[in-house]
Amino acid sequence: MVHLRKGLVLAMLLATTAPAFAQSRVLVFNTDASDPAPKAAFDQLIADFEAEYPEIDVQVNTFDHEGYKTAIRNFMTADAPDLANWYAGNRMGPFVEAGQFMDVSDIWAENNLTETLGSALSSMTIDGKQWGIPYTYYQWGIYTNKDVYAQVGVEPAATWDEFIANCEKFKAAGIDCLTTGSKALWPVAGLFDYLSLRTNGYDWHMQLTNGEIPWTDDSVRAVFAEFAKVLPYVSANHAAIDWQDAVSNLVQGKAANYVMGNFAVAAFKDGGMTDETLGFMPFPTINPDIPRAEEAPTDTVHIPAAAKNPEDAKLFLAFMARPDVQTKMNATLGQLPINAESSVGDDPFLQAGFELLSTAEGGIAQFFDRDAPPEMAKAGMEGFQEFMVRPERLDAILERLERQRQRVYAQ
Repeated sequence: MVHLRKGLVLAMLLATTAPAFAQSRVLVFNTDASDPAPKAAFDQLIADFEAEYPEIDVQVNTFDHEGYKTAIRNFMTADAPDLANWYAGNRMGPFVEAGQFMDVSDIWAENNLTETLGSALSSMTIDGKQWGIPYTYYQWGIYTNKDVYAQVGVEPAATWDEFIANCEKFKAAGIDCLTTGSKALWPVAGLFDYLSLRTNGYDWHMQLTNGEIPWTDDSVRAVFAEFAKVLPYVSANHAAIDWQDAVSNLVQGKAANYVMGNFAVAAFKDGGMTDETLGFMPFPTINPDIPRAEEAPTDTVHIPAAAKNPEDAKLFLAFMARPDVQTKMNATLGQLPINAESSVGDDPFLQAGFELLSTAEGGIAQFFDRDAPPEMAKAGMEGFQEFMVRPERLDAILERLERQRQRVYAQ
């Protein structure tokens, strides 16, 4: 009878502890991967993780993009998940400063990620610590019409002075050297960012977007001095057209160059361009003494500081950082893995981007509207567009941006 009672007690203990043990291996993941390709990539990632760690159950809450931007600010304080999607650079800064993202430097150290994810190290580091894992990015650069280059008899430029010299030749042939559509503002931010990165470097650019440099400073004027050199050669109606309209300019041979992100390749090819007629090159060098930095919006996953299961969340991040995992994810996303030991398919533009970003010793910037606070980003992009239309208003533009800087960063 005593043995029977002991057996019953043991069975009752197991019955009460087993669910608690099982529950402790649940991972809650909040994500904005709602579009078809990101959703498919994360569904596969989670299935592969659960296959390797069958004792862990990943439960996903999916938000739409815009809703997520508000939701993350709420759930980080009210009911934090174990994992959450976000972005690198200054966009993660407020969560780090508020103590809402966990320091995951140990994952980086234990998995040699400072080497394999080295291109994104600077954008994942605040106060000497790493705060998440980057899993995908895509390059910006200059997309070209090879036929127009051949027609005019010029070669892609390595330096900004060479690029401007080419512009004069394109203009003489009745072709816009550079096209863009600034109606929605953001395309010209990519142009400004590259001029900033090539003139003053990554650290300076991040200080500018972080509000540490006055917009009236001579170092800012130096960027606009380089900007001014290309203005006579830009499509005249850029302020009235969207980025897709500027795609048509390149496709039809009305323009030779377009500073844009790799997502536009699909639009170029939809217009009729092929790998034989569409070219890609890095943004030219302005100051040869500055290490080459690139523009590559980077998506990340973080562990909230209030996560209920941080240990398994760390397992997940280490898994997601692996080269084989990033290769598979990005094949579905149609973007670039950050792990330098990953591989990409035979798409020449992804191959060019992978090489470009993996060797960017100067750092990876996100994009002006990710690196700067929203109010500053909006004012800045309005200023860039105005400068392109009315360059003689530079002093007034910079004074206005400086007033905005003092307002935004004082909050």
